[in-house]
Amino acid sequence: MPSTLLSLFSQVADPRRGQGKMYSLPPILLFTVLAMLAGAVSYRQVHAFIQVHLDRLNAVFGVALRKAPAYTTLRFILRGLDGAQLERVFRQHAAELPTPTAEGETAPICVAIDGKTLRGSFDAFNDRKAAHVLSAFASDGQIILGHLAIAEKSNEIPAAQDMIATLGLSGRLFTLDAMHAQKNICSRPGHGEPPAGPTQRQPGQPV
Repeated sequence: MPSTLLSLFSQVADPRRGQGKMYSLPPILLFTVLAMLAGAVSYRQVHAFIQVHLDRLNAVFGVALRKAPAYTTLRFILRGLDGAQLERVFRQHAAELPTPTAEGETAPICVAIDGKTLRGSFDAFNDRKAAHVLSAFASDGQIILGHLAIAEKSNEIPAAQDMIATLGLSGRLFTLDAMHAQKNICSRPGHGEPPAGPTQRQPGQPV
């Protein structure tokens, strides 16, 4: 049986000290995710969502949060989290979800890899470029399988190869933008030897 997101959140390290904790971390993370899915885009809105739906959330997920954390508490907790741990948890949850298939058939999973620039991430004061994130989307299950932040001095091409390697998927069809249809894209470690001569990968061809 797939692990619940609530149980997987217990793997995330709590940035707070052991003394004086009023709120357990896993339900805080789960309720924050639900608040964002409901449209919350700020710490205050996450707090408002939890406050309004607290009794229902406690009953559905079998937890006993006494009250909604203040928005300042939410900000302190969320900003102190390890992003790599969260990404690992979300990838594990996505990987354990059942794959929808046609009756009596095994449908191949098509994974679309695409990069997006995060709106509002450009920081002129600190001379920091806008953040660029690569996502892997399983079209069959309509779910994001993973994210990967692209290094400021890199680009989507090596990041996509790393994404495919770390997802650990086989027998899938990966689709990518035309920029990935270049000659001499060598295989990443663990993907076999690079091609002997120049090759041209066609858009939509499995990688």
